[in-house]
Amino acid sequence: MSATSNSNRDRRSVLRAAAGLAALGPLAACGSNTGRSGGGSSGKSLVQYFHAYGEAGTEQAIRRYAKAYDKAAVTTQWVTGTNFESKLFSALLTDNAPDVFEFHPQLQMIKSGQVAALDDLIDPVKDDFNPADIKSHTVDGKVYGVRMIDDPQFFFYRKSLLEKAGIGVPKTLDELAEAAAKLTTDKVKGLFLGNNMVAPNYALVWAAGADQLNAKNEIAYHTDEVAAALKVYRKMFTSGHLLLDAPADYWDPSALVQGLTAIQWCGMWAMPVMQKALGDDLGIFPFPSAASGAKPAVYNGGWSMFVNAKGKNVDLAKEYVKWLWIDQKKYQEDWALSYGFHIPPHTSTAESATKLKSGLPAEGVKLFTDYGRFDNVSWTQAMISALEGVIADAVRKGKDPEAALDTADKKINRELKNLFG
Repeated sequence: MSATSNSNRDRRSVLRAAAGLAALGPLAACGSNTGRSGGGSSGKSLVQYFHAYGEAGTEQAIRRYAKAYDKAAVTTQWVTGTNFESKLFSALLTDNAPDVFEFHPQLQMIKSGQVAALDDLIDPVKDDFNPADIKSHTVDGKVYGVRMIDDPQFFFYRKSLLEKAGIGVPKTLDELAEAAAKLTTDKVKGLFLGNNMVAPNYALVWAAGADQLNAKNEIAYHTDEVAAALKVYRKMFTSGHLLLDAPADYWDPSALVQGLTAIQWCGMWAMPVMQKALGDDLGIFPFPSAASGAKPAVYNGGWSMFVNAKGKNVDLAKEYVKWLWIDQKKYQEDWALSYGFHIPPHTSTAESATKLKSGLPAEGVKLFTDYGRFDNVSWTQAMISALEGVIADAVRKGKDPEAALDTADKKINRELKNLFG
C-alpha cells in the first residue's frame, strides 16, 4: 500500500530496510499511548506499530482486526509523518517497545536479535506461501517475519497518448527514452520516475542483467550494462522529458491521473484509483530490458509483520501474528484487496482473489509472476543510500557513471565487511 498521501516523501525509504538499530541512538519513543493498560477479559495487552498508509479505511481496518482478537487487548500505534523507521527503531530501544510491528526483512535486525524467528508459525503453512516471500525472510535456515502483502511496481501509462504519438509500449530502455521524448508536450511530460528518480533503482539494475549482490554477498551491480543504462537515464534527465517536480512522489497516482505525465512508475496499490479516473485508457508494462538478452523487471515491495524478540510478551505476540496473518483469511483478503490492490502472499488466498482474476489486475499479477524480484535481506539502508547516490551523481550531476559506481562500491564494501567479515 502507498505511504500517507499527505506527505510528499519518497516511499522507497519506507519500502526498504532501514539502518541498524545501534546507529540510531536513544531517540524518544513515538506516541504517548503505550497501550500497556487494559487487556480485556484476559488482562493481557499487546502493542503493534504500523506506518500511516495513504489509502482510506486502512487505519480503521487494522484497528477492527485487532479488536476481534480475544486473547489480549491490542493497541495500534498508527505512525504518521515522514520517518516511520526512526520512530519505530527509537521505540524499540525503550521500555515501551511494540510487541509486533510491520517492516521488511533486514539482516541487521536479525543479527542484533531484535526480531524473533517464526518457524513454528510458518512451517505448518510454508507450502501455502509464495516461495519468494519465504526465501526473502530466511536467514541461516530460519524464517523471520510473516508477509502480509506483496506490492509489485511497474509503469502505468495512458493508452490514448501513446496512440496519438504513434508509438507502441516500450520494450527496451532506449525505446522508453524515445517514448518520453515523443510524448512530451508543453503541458505533459513524457515520463515520471519519481521526483528523485530513485524509485526504480533495483529494476534498472535487474533489467540490465545485473543484481545488487551475488550469492556470495559480493557487489554485482557494477557492470558495463548498468553504466550504459545510467547514461540513458542521464540523457532523459537533460532532455527535459522527465517530470521532476510532481506535487506527490511516485507512490501517489496523481501525476498520471492529473495529466502531468503520460507514463508513471507506481505500484499496484494505486491501480483502483487510476482505473476509476482513466478507465480503459490505462495500461501497464514492466521496466523494459536495459541490456541485450536481459529480461524486463518488476520490483516487488510489500510489508511483513515481525515479533519483537526483546519484548515482554513474545509468546503472546507470536500467537497474535499467527491468528491475524496466518489463520484469518477473511482479514488477509480484506487487507490485500479492499484498500488498493495487492497480491496476497498466501497462494490459496491469491488464487481465490476474484478482483485479481481479470482485466488490468490480472495483467499486474502476470507481470509479478513473470518478472517480479524481491528485496535482498543483506542489502542495508546504507547500501540503498549508496545506490541512490549513483543516480544523484551520474544522472542528476553528470558524473561519469563508472566513477559514480566506484564511489558506491567503497561504501557498500564497507557495509559488506561489517556484516560478513
